Amino acid sequence: MHGSESPREPGATAGAGVDHEFLALERELAVFLRRARASSGEMAREVHPELEPAAYGLLVRLESAGRQRATELAAYFGVGKATMSRQLRALEDLGLVDREPDPADGRAWLVRLTEEGLARFRSVRDARRGRYVRKLAAWDRAEVAELARLLHQLNTRAEE
Repeated sequence: MHGSESPREPGATAGAGVDHEFLALERELAVFLRRARASSGEMAREVHPELEPAAYGLLVRLESAGRQRATELAAYFGVGKATMSRQLRALEDLGLVDREPDPADGRAWLVRLTEEGLARFRSVRDARRGRYVRKLAAWDRAEVAELARLLHQLNTRAEE
């Protein structure tokens, strides 16, 4: 090593301290997230023309996790109770969710998808899955599985 050189981290460029692999990851995630936001808006409108894009995630959560208290949903999404109440009220007004008394605590309510909400959501989700299948048709199934595994790993570590 010359006197002016310093040890480099793997992937770092000399002097700049720029890690190109992580810059590339950041760039690709930014594009992915931009497209995901746009896609959520499209899917929300497909479920119901008046559905807000942010509320689509509520439908995803309710379909996968089942009935939940509004406070649990607010905690899961990291939003306040007022924001969650407003979003749930909008979903109720559209006939996509309803509330029922919590059998474990008569003072609390559980939010659930209505039959119409579930049917609309599944129709849009299935159409989206079909688009993924078409876009990734040239990929080997093992590559698709690996991408899913890596994204799961990223999401799990992000929540830690």
